[in-house]
Amino acid sequence: MQLVKTGLCAFGMSGKIFHAPFLKEHPGFFLSAIVERSREESKEKYPEATIYRSVEEMLQHADIELVVVNTPVQTHFEYVKMALEAGKNVIVEKPFTVNVTEAEELVKLAEEKSLFLSVYQNRRFDRDYLQVQKIMNEGRLGNIKEAEIRFDRFRTEASGKAHKENPDATGSGSLHDLGSHLIDQATQYFGFPKKLFADVFSMKGKEFANDYFEIILFYQNDLRVRLKSSVFTKEAHYAYSIHGERGSFLQERTDNQENELASGAIPEYGNDWTQPLKEPDGILNFFNENKETERMLTSSEPGNYMNYYQQIYEFIVFGYALPSPAEEIIRNMKIIDAALESSDTEKVVYL
Repeated sequence: MQLVKTGLCAFGMSGKIFHAPFLKEHPGFFLSAIVERSREESKEKYPEATIYRSVEEMLQHADIELVVVNTPVQTHFEYVKMALEAGKNVIVEKPFTVNVTEAEELVKLAEEKSLFLSVYQNRRFDRDYLQVQKIMNEGRLGNIKEAEIRFDRFRTEASGKAHKENPDATGSGSLHDLGSHLIDQATQYFGFPKKLFADVFSMKGKEFANDYFEIILFYQNDLRVRLKSSVFTKEAHYAYSIHGERGSFLQERTDNQENELASGAIPEYGNDWTQPLKEPDGILNFFNENKETERMLTSSEPGNYMNYYQQIYEFIVFGYALPSPAEEIIRNMKIIDAALESSDTEKVVYL
C-alpha cells in the first residue's frame, strides 16, 4: 500500500485528538514528523515520528510529502505558504485563514505549485450532520422552507487561549471557530446564499472576542437559514431544525467522537469505533403520500473522522475528489467576512 509520509505542525489538543490517531491507524499514512517546540509528549504514542522544534526545521529536514497545519489560525497563512513553497501538499485546520484575501493568495500559490490544499472540515463526518443530510435527501420533508443550525456551549469563564479570546487578535472568536463549521454545513446543505444579516458580539464583555453570533442566510428560493451559537446555553436546543412543505425534522447534536478520542479511544480503520447511541436522537414528523401524518423517533448512524483521511488518501492515490478543497472553503470565509460587516453596520450584506 502506498505510504503518504506526513508531518504534523503541532501536538496540542488538535494534534492529539483530531489528527495523530487517524494518521497512525490509517495504513496509507506514516506520521513521520511532529513539531513540539519544547516537549516530547508525542514519543509515547508515536515513537516512529521524529520531533522537530519548529515548522521551519521540519520543512527543511523531514522526508514528508503532506503537512498538517494545525496551529492557531493567526499562523495559518504563514505556515501554509511556507509548506507550499517547500513543495508540500497541505491540510489546514479550520478556519482556513483570518480573512478571504489570505485564503485566495494561498489557493493561487497551491495552483501554481500543482499542490493540493484541503481544509479539515471534520464536522462533515459527524453523525448528526450526516443524519440531517440523509433525511433531506430522502425528500420526505418536501421543499425546505426554513432551517436552523446551532452549536451551543456553556462556557462562561475565560479559557485562557489568547488566539481564541483576545478581541484584538484577528480571527479570534466563535464566529471563526464554531461559525466555520455551521457555515460550512449550511453551504453543503443549501449552497451559497444571496445575502445575510448578522449579530455578532461578546456576551462575556468587550475584553473578550465574540462568543455569540446569529446569522440569517437568505436564498433565491425564499429559503431562510439561521446559524446560531452561544456560550451561555446550559440547556441544549436541537442542533438542527429543518422545516419543509411536508414536514419537520429535529436532530440533536449527538456526535461524541471528540470526547471519546480525548478519553483515549482508538479510531479503528475500516470499522465503526464510536459508542452506540443509547436512545433515539431525532424526531421526524411529516405527511406521507396518503397525506397522513407520520411521527417517529430516529437514530443517527455513527460518524467517522477517519473518512476524511480516507478521502485524502483516495485523492492522492486514485485521483478521486478532494475533500473540502480550499477554493470551496473560500466562499465560507466570504460569509464570515460579510457577517462581521453586517454586525458592524447593522445592515443586510449582499453576497
